[in-house]
Amino acid sequence: MFALGVRPGRARGFWLLAALAAVVALVAGCSAGGGSTPSARPEKGPVATVTQTPAAGATDVNPTAPVSVTVTGGTLQGVALTSPSGKVVQGTLAPDQRTFAVTEPLGYGATYTWSGTAVGTDGVAVPVQGAFTTVDPPSTTSVTTNIADGQQVGIAAPIILKFDAHVADKAAVEKALTITTNPPTPGSWAWLPDDNGSRVHWRPEHYWVPGTTVHLVAKLYGLPYGDGAYGESDVTLDFGIGRSQIVKAAAPSHRMQVVRDGQTIMDIPVSYGEGNENRNVTRSGIHVVTEKHEDFLMSNPPFYENVRERWAVRISNNGEFIHANPQTTGVQGSANVTNGCINLSLSDAQQYFGTALYGDPVEVTGTRIDLSAADGDIYDWAIDWPTWQSMSALPAAAAPAPPAAAAPVPAR
Repeated sequence: MFALGVRPGRARGFWLLAALAAVVALVAGCSAGGGSTPSARPEKGPVATVTQTPAAGATDVNPTAPVSVTVTGGTLQGVALTSPSGKVVQGTLAPDQRTFAVTEPLGYGATYTWSGTAVGTDGVAVPVQGAFTTVDPPSTTSVTTNIADGQQVGIAAPIILKFDAHVADKAAVEKALTITTNPPTPGSWAWLPDDNGSRVHWRPEHYWVPGTTVHLVAKLYGLPYGDGAYGESDVTLDFGIGRSQIVKAAAPSHRMQVVRDGQTIMDIPVSYGEGNENRNVTRSGIHVVTEKHEDFLMSNPPFYENVRERWAVRISNNGEFIHANPQTTGVQGSANVTNGCINLSLSDAQQYFGTALYGDPVEVTGTRIDLSAADGDIYDWAIDWPTWQSMSALPAAAAPAPPAAAAPVPAR
């Protein structure tokens, strides 16, 4: 049955309009006040992330520690590390422009500041900034060597590192020392008793082979020595071993031979220490030539003082020289009458003087007192090899690795 006054076709339209109105009303009801709204999309930060080594704000940084800036999600531009004086520290930017690494050691007790930019893959720039401070040690310790760069020395020359203060951590220092020789030469470091500072000597097991080249690297800058002290600087040294020359000095013979590369080039009459008192006994053992003077004032209080001697070649620090002495010429070759030196005639002394080289061995035999630590700073060859090795601060297995390139000058 149909409703009164409504045709069938219009009834269907009426119901469609009603259904549509209901849907609109439902949608409107969902968005009316009191309902939830979709949240805003979160805003992303820059994609570039910068990492500094050491971290910004770090203190007591070792001046030789690795220093770098690295970025992920971007590249570095215009990065620099600057010292307090405004000097730009040397560094290298990696080919991919993601890492900048410092290539020189820094100074002690200084604050270094980063600058530059990291640009992300999203085009957003992030500043490279921040600072760190290096360690400021209570003291630094310097070192000197007995041999000069480029010098040629004799076959018995030790390598001596003399520190200007006591070294507490000898093992740490010795680990930083590397000797490279050509041809390879077995040898060892040994720490001798302090003498106004610590001292460490390196000597081969046997005399050097003539013509050997020697390279020393001492990576001491930034190294803690113990007791608050640090190394003041690195040391490198290159030198060579000259010809073989050995002085054979047999006291009972009253003669002395100079043997050059196996051939005797001098065989001369001499006079050794009289030996009636300990003070005038020429010490037996392997001495080492350390210096020479055409003229030298010698003193041996209370017996004599400031006596001028000619062609003097020092062989120990206890006052032993090979030198001219006209006063003993009459007994040279027949009697030992000196105060402990080896006396030659003027002409023989001048000839020998011209052949002597720092590091030459002088082998004295036949006297009643042996060369020892009481006789000065170089008595290395008076110590047998096993004992010498035991004077190292390191076991043999802890020998340092081959040396790296010479260290650059620190950035101050």
